[in-house]
Amino acid sequence: MKNEKSGLDEAVSVSSNAAHVISGMVKTGKAVSGAAKGAAVGGPYGAVAGAVWGARKHIGTIAIVVIVILLLPVLFILMLPSIIFGSLFGGSADPNTEPIMNNNAAIIENTNEIAFAINQILGEGIDDVEQRIADDFSQTGGDNYEIVNPYADDLVSNTNAFIGQYCAAKGEDWENISLADLEQTLRAEVGDLYTFSRTSETRTIPDDPETEADESGTEIWYIYTIVYQGEAHFADEIFHLTDEQKELAEDYAQNLSLFLGDGMFQSASGTVIPSLGSVRFTDGAVEVVYFNQYDERYANEPYGTDNIGGYGCGPTSMSIVVSSLTGDIVDPIEMAEWSYKNGYWCSKSGSYHALIPAAAKAWGLPVEGCTASEPQRIVDALGEGKLVVALMTKGHFTSSGHFIVLRGVENEQILVADPASTSRSQKAWDLSIILNEASKNAAAGGPFWIIG
Repeated sequence: MKNEKSGLDEAVSVSSNAAHVISGMVKTGKAVSGAAKGAAVGGPYGAVAGAVWGARKHIGTIAIVVIVILLLPVLFILMLPSIIFGSLFGGSADPNTEPIMNNNAAIIENTNEIAFAINQILGEGIDDVEQRIADDFSQTGGDNYEIVNPYADDLVSNTNAFIGQYCAAKGEDWENISLADLEQTLRAEVGDLYTFSRTSETRTIPDDPETEADESGTEIWYIYTIVYQGEAHFADEIFHLTDEQKELAEDYAQNLSLFLGDGMFQSASGTVIPSLGSVRFTDGAVEVVYFNQYDERYANEPYGTDNIGGYGCGPTSMSIVVSSLTGDIVDPIEMAEWSYKNGYWCSKSGSYHALIPAAAKAWGLPVEGCTASEPQRIVDALGEGKLVVALMTKGHFTSSGHFIVLRGVENEQILVADPASTSRSQKAWDLSIILNEASKNAAAGGPFWIIG
C-alpha cells in the first residue's frame, strides 16, 4: 500500500514554500521588519494563512485553525533565526526536542539561556586578558601593576548583536544554527574579545609606621586598562561578515528586539523642539533636573550610529537621574557617548536594559532592581527622595519601548520625568497605569530601577 500525502502534509509543504518566500525576504532585512509590522505580504500571519488556504480542500475548518497556530513559528524562525536555537527544525541540537511553537515563555527562556552563555564566555575573555596583562607586565621590569576593569560589575553583553552577527554569518544554513555552535565560535576567539592599553607612572612608597626602618622611595607602576573590542570588531574578525551580512545582522538584531524585546525596541518619532533651557521640577521629594531627547541641543547628536532624538531615551533618563542626584550635570550628549563607549547602545533599537544599573554605579549611585509586583517599594523610594527609572511598553507613554523617570508622589499619584514629553512630565499618573504598562520581560533587574 503506497503512502499518500495527507492534507496536513500538504499544508506543511505549502507553508514551507511560503516560508522560503519569506526567507528570501530575510536577505533584504528591512522587508522583514516591514512584515513584522504588518506592512508587507500581510505580515507573517497573512503568509501562513495563505499557505493554509492553499490546502483548504484537504483539511477541515478546525484543522485550518490548528495549522495556522502551529505554522506561525515557521515564519517567525525564518525572520528571526535566533529562535532556531529552540530547535524547531531539530538542527544540530537534539532532534527529539519539542518545537518552540508560538510559546513566548519558551522563546524568552531560550533568549535568556543564550545571554547567559554569552556572559559566561565574556567572563572567560576577562580572565584571558588579565593573564595576558600579567604576561606583559613580566616583561617590563616594573615594580608593580594594577588593572582598571570598567566591566567588573557589568560585563558588556550585546546579546542581540551577537545573535544577529552569528545568524547572518550562517546564512541559510539553518540546520546548523545552535547555542553550542555559537559558544564554540566565540570560545575559539576568546583571546580576541578584549584588549588592553598600558601606561606607567612613578609612585612614592610611604614609610611603614609599624617599623623603624626608612622604607620610603619610589616604584615604577604599570596601569593596564581593559578595552572591550566592540561589535564592529566581532563582525570583522570573529564572524567575518561581508558588508551585506553586516547590514543583515543589524536587521536581525532589530527584528529580535521588535518581536521579543518587550521594551527593547525604543525607537521614537517626534519633532525637534526649541531649547528648553534649564528646567527643574520641584514638586517631588527631590529637585529634578529635566532633559528632553527632542531638545534641539541634543536630538540630532549621535548615539552610536543612531541619534539621541530617535533612540536616546535611555541615556536621557540617566542624564536626568545623575544630574539630579549627584549635582554633576551630565547632559544627554555626554551620557549617550558614555553608553556607546561602554557597550550599552543597541543599534537601531535604543539601549540595552543594563545601561540603567551600569550608569548609576558608574556615577556612584546605589541602585536596586524592582518588579511590578512591588508597588510599595516604588512609592516608599520616591517618598525618600530616590528616583526610579521605569521601562515602559505600548500604552500611554510609548508605542514600542521607552525609559522614563518616576520622580515623586503627589496625592497618591506618580510624578514622572518623561525624556520624550514635557506635557507628560507635567501631570500626575495613576500608579496602576505605570505598573500595567511596564515591561514584562525586562532584563538587568527591571522593569524598575530604584536609584539613590
